[in-house]
Amino acid sequence: MVIMVDILFVEDNIELANVISAFLKRSGYTLFHAVSGESALSYLKENSVKLVLLDISLPGIDGFTVCDSIRKVKNTPIIILSARIDKEDKQNGYLLGADDYIEKPVDIDILTLKIKALLKRNYELKESNTIVTSGNLSVDKAAHTFYKDGKPLVLTIKEYDLLLLFIENPHRTLNKDYLFNQIWGYDSFSENQTLTVHIKMLRDKIEDDPKKPKKIQTVWGVGYKYEEN
Repeated sequence: MVIMVDILFVEDNIELANVISAFLKRSGYTLFHAVSGESALSYLKENSVKLVLLDISLPGIDGFTVCDSIRKVKNTPIIILSARIDKEDKQNGYLLGADDYIEKPVDIDILTLKIKALLKRNYELKESNTIVTSGNLSVDKAAHTFYKDGKPLVLTIKEYDLLLLFIENPHRTLNKDYLFNQIWGYDSFSENQTLTVHIKMLRDKIEDDPKKPKKIQTVWGVGYKYEEN
């Protein structure tokens, strides 16, 4: 049976993990604690979580590798907690798809507010809205129809799914593997080049100048990012 918890907490410091876990549970969150990257990824293969709290310095595979592995197949919000505060480490975390990077020692009140904000943005608002507006684009999810400047767009099923995934995750870099797996599935016989072709077709339909895209932007070596404008 698949288990859904609010937070997957990946931290090898048991004492710190117990303190933070106890506070989060008192705040009403359900939680699973993993002490290594391997156990965290194993848990995610069988279960669902709404958010990941991730340490970087882990035994075995480190947190950066865990973050990258998660982002290739899931768009679950990720908050990195780390004593590594160098600019390069922070940049690496964000480039690999982390939503936030919080320095240790952790201010538990700030952490709780960030968790609440991320969960609200990624779940509560999406579940309550059937019509979503993004710049001059809008989508009626009940009618399965996109509009540009109020006029219906003619999209294939995959184009619709891909554009919806983008506008529901604005300003976030989405890994190519994640996008491909979400739209075509793990067992698809299509090739990753299919994603590139669909990005081009979408740009032709939604960009004012497809050769200089402002909405669907390429993040070289990583994937794509959707900007509202």
